[in-house]
Amino acid sequence: MNNNYKCGLYIRLSKEDEIKNNTDSESVSNQKELLVKYSKDNNYNVYDIYIDDGYTGTNFNRPGFNKMIEDIKNNKINMVIVKDLSRLGRDYIETGKYIEKWFPENNVRFISILDNIDTLLDNSNNEFIPFKTIINDFYSRENSKKIKAALRTKQLNGKWVGGCTPFGYMTDPKDKNHLIINKEEATIVKRIFDMALSTYSINKIINVLNEEKIKTPALFRNIKKNTLGCWNRTTIKTILKNELYTGNLVQNRRNKINYKIRKLKLNKKDDWIIIKNTHEKIIDEKDFEEVNRLLKLNGNTKSNKKNKTILDGVLYCGECKKKLIIQKNKNKKYLMCNTYKKYSKLKLCSSHSNNYLNVEKNVLSQLKKELDKIDINLLYKKIRINNKNNNTKELNIKIENNKNNLDNLYLDKLNNKIDEEMFNRLFIKINNEIDLLKKEISNYSYKPIDIKEEVVNSLININNNQFINKLIKRIEIHQDKTLDIYFNFKMI
Repeated sequence: MNNNYKCGLYIRLSKEDEIKNNTDSESVSNQKELLVKYSKDNNYNVYDIYIDDGYTGTNFNRPGFNKMIEDIKNNKINMVIVKDLSRLGRDYIETGKYIEKWFPENNVRFISILDNIDTLLDNSNNEFIPFKTIINDFYSRENSKKIKAALRTKQLNGKWVGGCTPFGYMTDPKDKNHLIINKEEATIVKRIFDMALSTYSINKIINVLNEEKIKTPALFRNIKKNTLGCWNRTTIKTILKNELYTGNLVQNRRNKINYKIRKLKLNKKDDWIIIKNTHEKIIDEKDFEEVNRLLKLNGNTKSNKKNKTILDGVLYCGECKKKLIIQKNKNKKYLMCNTYKKYSKLKLCSSHSNNYLNVEKNVLSQLKKELDKIDINLLYKKIRINNKNNNTKELNIKIENNKNNLDNLYLDKLNNKIDEEMFNRLFIKINNEIDLLKKEISNYSYKPIDIKEEVVNSLININNNQFINKLIKRIEIHQDKTLDIYFNFKMI
């Protein structure tokens, strides 16, 4: 009977598991050895082994897991074996849904060896799956709190706990939590501050560094984000505003939203942790304050609020593929390649100077011709669905809040704060609300209406930038003034 199963062995090891466990018990090689032996002993046919090394269990955005799910959908495997439930995941809601709903719906047998769980069998251990997943989730929550507390303690003690060190510094080979000066980089940092103190504008500093072919921080550290290899305003301002160069350690500027969401949020300045004189300074504190006073002064004198045009955000250079900017000269608007404007002396691109109004008329004319060829209502529906994430942020927040309420509900039940009847009633109520919110997002309300006239009027109305951005992905304009328009609705 076992030969009827095409088995997928799933292995996961997070960085936290590696750090926390002194033994090799959770290692990839140990898990693999255990799963392979179990499969052989039970005469299971192993189709593939799926490994996620260094991935957290608090979410399911993992390449190995996603590949396994695709293989299930394509009927390549119909059995999943893990070492224990925590290897599958530590988010109790999502883990439970896969084991109790998704796997059964897709005819997948699930086995957790150390938990003695087998969804094919009428096994009493299967009844404890919800409680074990809660414990695994609780472990992640508590582990996250401990890690945060440990990091905060180090920050308060003036220890560096960041990732990439600021340009001009490196970690001390003798103490990874201490910064020391990188002399080659620090020389450039000092020069940037000296030029700023000499009232050089940021653009002038950029020109000097680029003309002298001074390497950027990205090039110094072999980070290939800046493909042009040129200095820009963001890099210069980041350096000039970083108090760390005065010898003060500034940390806790941002934090993860919670232990399940890796996205970072900015903290208020009052929540920053600033410890004085933790490392050797590159810039004198008085010079730093003077530079930032000048930056603030220059920033206040510029009221550079441009009039928004309907093509803002979609105009690109046909040669370097960077953005085109819209400038105003004697009440006339014209286009210019941003690369050319920033690095004109380096001749990285040409000006691409073009009359904006002529381009706008040309684009609207071509857009109207394309719209005449398609079903406008279908187009409008597709645009709204493709952009639903921009309009469902509040719904997703409500879903996340309800999931947190479920977390607390399970804990209340485990701590005997609520009885079984109240738990079941609240559990059903919260889950129903989550399902309704998800349905609202997936269905994304759309009422078919005759909007052909509305579309045309919107195109004539010069103020409808948002609508144009939904219709047009990008417009590339070449030096010879020809243009290529990439529509968002070509596949309709």
